Amino acid sequence: MVGKLLAAVILSLTLGLPHAAMAAAKDPGKQPVWAELSPGQQQILTPVAKDWDQMPPIQRKRLLGVAKRYPKMTIQEQQRVQSRLTEWSSLSPKDRELARKRYQKLKQLSPEKRQALRQRWQKERQKQPPGSSQASQYIAPQQSPKPASAAPAK
Repeated sequence: MVGKLLAAVILSLTLGLPHAAMAAAKDPGKQPVWAELSPGQQQILTPVAKDWDQMPPIQRKRLLGVAKRYPKMTIQEQQRVQSRLTEWSSLSPKDRELARKRYQKLKQLSPEKRQALRQRWQKERQKQPPGSSQASQYIAPQQSPKPASAAPAK
């Protein structure tokens, strides 16, 4: 009796697992964990490796789309992707949230205001020395300078 029960459980698990795996693959909300990515995807997405498994599924899906398009990109586009992924991964969670909020605000601007802002940003970018990080300047919260007369706290 126990043998038949055990055989039935093993059979049902054996038959059920492929269906469960197929269902998970069809579930658009389910995205692979880092270990399930191909070596090519891992190489492209290396800058975000430490954060991958904690990312929301929609963000993983977008990045997988980037990885899929990556081989067809020009060298300059590939370098830009790598640079942006590296900068993003170096931000603190607080700075990432701030960047997301600013992006949402930007999306709500009219096309004319976005264009004006883009032009202003490009002018500022040209003033910066080559190789300097722009992310910290545009994402980090603006802090007002302390008054010179302020005495240090004891």
